[in-house]
Amino acid sequence: MSDEVMKELKSRIDKTLEDLKAGLAKIRTGRASLGMLDGIKVDYYGTPTPLAQCAALAVPEPRMITVKPWDKSIMKELEKAIREANLGLNPMNDGELIRLPIPPLTEERRKDIAKQVKTKGEDHKVAIRNERRDANERLKVLLKDKKITEDDNKRTQEKVQKETDAGVAKVDELVSKKEKEVMEV
Repeated sequence: MSDEVMKELKSRIDKTLEDLKAGLAKIRTGRASLGMLDGIKVDYYGTPTPLAQCAALAVPEPRMITVKPWDKSIMKELEKAIREANLGLNPMNDGELIRLPIPPLTEERRKDIAKQVKTKGEDHKVAIRNERRDANERLKVLLKDKKITEDDNKRTQEKVQKETDAGVAKVDELVSKKEKEVMEV
């Protein structure tokens, strides 16, 4: 019984960490990253379609992303979708390819982004602590229903705490790595 609680806790913490990684990938640094374009939808013949499904995306150099549409007739829609995504990117269309130069970030903008990263990290730490609370609640119910012993309960609560601490440490590690990346000139 207590093993199930631990499995579920571990799985939920892993999901929280995956969500954090995905969220951090979308945050812009001074470098070109295809993760910045995740979530951009293009009006492809009346259907909102993810950018990656209607164009080849590439990072030919550290401060440049290229977008080569499968179908050249949607160049205007691609350009419009990128502009409307408010990423601070200025698409340059040459008829074949859209180039997205990544402008260097100002010091002030870098600090703002670092703050966003910290906030995201804190939100995910709270989520992990909520998972711990839920796991401990389930353990209380199991103990009350006499499905586990006092000793099992105590041991499992210690494991839950260790798992939580490991999750929080991983969040800190991801956040500090991203902050360093953002503050790098």
